[in-house]
Amino acid sequence: MKIYRLHYPHDQQELNLEPSAVAVGFFDGLHRGHEDVIGRMEDIAEAEGLKKAVMTFDPHPSVVLSPKKQRTTYLTPLDIKLEMLEEKGIDYCFVINFSSALAGLEPDFFVDQYIVRMNVREVVAGFDFTYGRYGRGTIDTLKAHDEFNTTGVEKITEGGEKISTTRIREALANNELEHANLILGRPYEVKGVVVQGEKRGRTIGFPTANIEPEYRYHLPAKGVYAVTLRLDNEDRIYSGVCNVGVKPTFHDNMERVSIEVHLFDFDRSIYGENVTVYWHHFIRREQKFSGIEELTGQIAKDKQKAVELLENI
Repeated sequence: MKIYRLHYPHDQQELNLEPSAVAVGFFDGLHRGHEDVIGRMEDIAEAEGLKKAVMTFDPHPSVVLSPKKQRTTYLTPLDIKLEMLEEKGIDYCFVINFSSALAGLEPDFFVDQYIVRMNVREVVAGFDFTYGRYGRGTIDTLKAHDEFNTTGVEKITEGGEKISTTRIREALANNELEHANLILGRPYEVKGVVVQGEKRGRTIGFPTANIEPEYRYHLPAKGVYAVTLRLDNEDRIYSGVCNVGVKPTFHDNMERVSIEVHLFDFDRSIYGENVTVYWHHFIRREQKFSGIEELTGQIAKDKQKAVELLENI
């Protein structure tokens, strides 16, 4: 996959791109709704003999447009999103820097610079996609252009609600992990590296791998989860129980959230290893215990619950 990182204003040299069909959107999470848009683009590209392309943006537009609601954490940080698109066999990915200058472009000028100039013949986007100054560009204004064809993809729903990145983020924040995974279309995942921790787990019989996320992920809410973990240099998947939180039994004022995974039937040092954690089931909220005995008793129950939940995974 060829990646084109574009800024405005940009140089005017021709990119000499082959004709393409492009799916346009931010695509954080690459959830089931996004898959529908990208899948429609792939079908059109195959039928018309065009290159398959995706146009996305970085950072999230809220950084420029909504200073009070800036979205600076992601379900799929840019590097991860690009990896996933490459696995799909996408030919071109246009990553457009979303800046104040870009946000101020008139819709027609945006189309000229980022659609027509890219030799795009087919545009596919969600029904609510907007672009250009004040978001005045819509699917309908795209359809008014005759240099390319435009396909608007209707929303898809789950349980009567629109599938969206916002809903997934809300579900993760509200201990609704199973629902988040349902509308995401797969278990939520976070990539990171195993780092040194407090090493308290081994002293109480439950050694843990302390995971430092590699990117600015939107983490699940504080609590205990049934998870699986993959070491990036292995094919094997390990099952475990994970605590996301501040360890209130040992810390009164700790703010930094940690991710600690206790793996079942595992006895190896993996400091420095790159890993991927997959969240499958929510078990309980994080809580403060009166002492070590109460804590270890609850961890044992959490572990047994996780074993049961992960039995068929």
